[in-house]
Amino acid sequence: MTDADLNANYAKAYNNRIGFGQKPALVLVDFVQAYFEKHSPLYSGVDAALESALRIRSAAREKKLPVILTGVVLHPSGLDGGRFFQKAKPLACFTAGNPLGAWPKGLSPFPDEFVVTKQYPSAFFGTSLAPLLTSMGVDNVILTGLTTSGCVRASCVDAMSHGFITTVVRDACGDRHPAPHEANLFDMNAKYADVVSEAEILEFIDRL
Repeated sequence: MTDADLNANYAKAYNNRIGFGQKPALVLVDFVQAYFEKHSPLYSGVDAALESALRIRSAAREKKLPVILTGVVLHPSGLDGGRFFQKAKPLACFTAGNPLGAWPKGLSPFPDEFVVTKQYPSAFFGTSLAPLLTSMGVDNVILTGLTTSGCVRASCVDAMSHGFITTVVRDACGDRHPAPHEANLFDMNAKYADVVSEAEILEFIDRL
């Protein structure tokens, strides 16, 4: 198939848009120093994604929307990371106390924000995120974060699987290579979530 044929084939099968919910929450997935320090094995050059996420966070806070930050914290042995730690060696950046696991400039949690610690790609797997969102009456998860092809995608699939309307903000997600970034945004938009721009999510939040 040509690219045009492939796009038409996908549009025929996967061209639905679910829209936004009534009570959204913003989730910032794994914005930590490891992705911004050039000496880090996880450095990804994703400053623009963080800047976008910070603007969205500011808008969400103005409207008093729930804001949740996630980060990976592992035992020094890495055993609580299981096969994920065994496979992905750069996860050593996230052992407890490693400065590469710290929040980057501008993203220290406010006292009224929630921090969810995880050991696996999804922000939902093995964490209290789903019941936390449910207890707040949230029906729409707005996802931003790093990386698009890894923890954002895993969190997107699980958000949808837990019954939340899922919205992924393209500009506020990042990856170390444009190909997996674009491929995973395409796939999430086709099957699991609405992928929207920063401008679109800010317009939605402003209407709340």
